[in-house]
Amino acid sequence: MDYISLEERYRDLEEKNRLAEEGGGKDKIEKQHKSGKLTARERIEKLLDKGSFVEIGKFVTHRCNDFGMEKQKFLGDGIVTGYGRIDGRLVYVYAQDFTVFGGSLSLSMAEKICKIMDLAIKNGAPLIGLNDSGGARIQEGVGSLAGFADIFLRNTLASGAIPQISVIMGPCAGGAVYSPAITDFIFMVKNTSYMFITGPEVIKAVTGEEVTFEKLGGALTHNGISGCAHFASENDEDCLAQVRRLISFIPQNNMEETPLVDCNDPADRVDMSIRDIIPESPNKSYNIKDIIYKVVDNGDFMEVHEHFAKNIVVGFARFNGRAVGIVANQPNYLAGSLDINASMKGARFVRFCDAFNIPIVTFVDVPGFLPGTNQEYGGIIKHGAKLIYAYAEATVPKVAIITRKAYGGAYCVMSSKHLRSDINYAYPTAEIAVMGPEGAVNIVFKKEIDIAEDKKKRREELIAEYRRKFANPYKAAELGYIDEVIMPEMTRYKIIMALESLTNKRDTLPPKKHGNIPL
Repeated sequence: MDYISLEERYRDLEEKNRLAEEGGGKDKIEKQHKSGKLTARERIEKLLDKGSFVEIGKFVTHRCNDFGMEKQKFLGDGIVTGYGRIDGRLVYVYAQDFTVFGGSLSLSMAEKICKIMDLAIKNGAPLIGLNDSGGARIQEGVGSLAGFADIFLRNTLASGAIPQISVIMGPCAGGAVYSPAITDFIFMVKNTSYMFITGPEVIKAVTGEEVTFEKLGGALTHNGISGCAHFASENDEDCLAQVRRLISFIPQNNMEETPLVDCNDPADRVDMSIRDIIPESPNKSYNIKDIIYKVVDNGDFMEVHEHFAKNIVVGFARFNGRAVGIVANQPNYLAGSLDINASMKGARFVRFCDAFNIPIVTFVDVPGFLPGTNQEYGGIIKHGAKLIYAYAEATVPKVAIITRKAYGGAYCVMSSKHLRSDINYAYPTAEIAVMGPEGAVNIVFKKEIDIAEDKKKRREELIAEYRRKFANPYKAAELGYIDEVIMPEMTRYKIIMALESLTNKRDTLPPKKHGNIPL
């Protein structure tokens, strides 16, 4: 009786492992390296803790028998899937392998991705997708499209349950872009990654417009113009290091709290230099990040969406070892006013923090919503309402500090007491009013100014009087809308004390299937 020896069986497994790990072959791997990109396996190795990766579906192949595809089969079918750890914490990961059929999606590949997504949801762990794909595998027709739709469904079901991170490390085109778009954060790599619905060739054929891959859908385009991506990295290694850093700030799932790390930065640290950041003149700008860096643990602030809607700043930091989300108006850009893009950026970030139990600290210096026909025609009403909705709906601990201006509807929007903010502070420099002194005086005292002998002098006198009486935090404090007026140097201590008092906060929403956010 013929039989296969144990040694042959072991050798067979070793050979299959070798073939699977070789992907599309050494020539394709070399080409990947020459284009400035790591391979799928190299990326996973750099992303995860050393030796922690466990692969799933290593020997899966496609099932297509058309166009001669039955003669072209690669173990793994162009994607590496499995799980591992980042700083000891479980994560699930998939990495498309561009060396095999250009990383194009087959039904088998989609099934591998869906299996990993299902495991991530069941086990309450973050999902990280490393995208490097030419899109749907044309030879498989509707089967490939079905695979995309299966992934989209799971992205949607997982939203708000586990953190989902998409890392674009090569092409991501056509229907493939919608999976990253549903996820929480998108990383891109400068010069080697791009996303678009239709490529340059199609655009030229249909519209006659000529555009490069980079300008159409490169990292800087989506980080700075469209806002579709949140981070732009210099290369693959830098990108994966930033993903690891982001994971350190967020919980495993929506049932857990944010990670607590050892903190050697004193909670009661006082920094007198914060007083010098806010200018004497209310019309002069300053960088709100100068305050953020001074009050968070060890000056460690990870900004999100840095290149998009610069009039608002969002990102992650820690206070006394506990991660928080920070939202701040940026006086250095458009005077910190809220526009369409800033409203969407802020709302999206607030909703992520609320979904994953991350407390929100808001720094307020906002003169109002940006005026203009472009804003009105673009729908600033509905887009601004997104930020209102996000703050009002959020049940996590919310602490706000008004550093200077808080005017009109923008005062209401930025984590005001009226939108269920828990603790609201203000600096002595805060100006809380319906509008700025100049505008208010022009309306309230119009007749008095018109009949004055020296109109300019009288107007300046009334502005000074209005600023003294109303452009301060004390009227709001009298009404209980400000809990305490604090010295700037006490900001860190006051935030930490507030957050500690809110550790066991419980807030609820009315029973409903879901709200109808103004999209």
